[in-house]
Amino acid sequence: MAKQGKTKKFIIQFTEYMIGGGAWFWVGYGAFAFMDKVLHIPFWPTKISSYIIGASVNFLLQRFWVFKQKNHTKKQLGDSAKRYYSLMFVNFVLDQAIVGGLRAVGITPYIGQFISSGFFTVWNWLWYSMWVFKKSKPSPRKQHSPALHHRKNLSFYR
Repeated sequence: MAKQGKTKKFIIQFTEYMIGGGAWFWVGYGAFAFMDKVLHIPFWPTKISSYIIGASVNFLLQRFWVFKQKNHTKKQLGDSAKRYYSLMFVNFVLDQAIVGGLRAVGITPYIGQFISSGFFTVWNWLWYSMWVFKKSKPSPRKQHSPALHHRKNLSFYR
């Protein structure tokens, strides 16, 4: 029964992850199309800007919804943001290689982004769950001296 509950929890979490990733993709894709077709901004600034916009939407969804890290300190939020944006920097370089490389061989960036997102679906799930949003183990409670837990050891009770 416990295994079935874990499987259900995993399926729900992975579905949420996919929705968050979909939000990243479509927000970034929409931003790319808007900057490209409406504002006529050159390819690289458009690609970089749309990536940052989509990644920021994704961070919020992944942290607070998918991996349920709501009640943490500012330091913990900062730490996970540093890990996330460090990974996103690596991902950005990889994404540019994928989308830019496909563009160089004649595949439109609009198709290249779909191909790239397939790779990052698996890649990011592994990094998010094992490093970026990994649940930290609660630190052990500090034990007081055993003497404080026994009335007979306290002088004012004598």
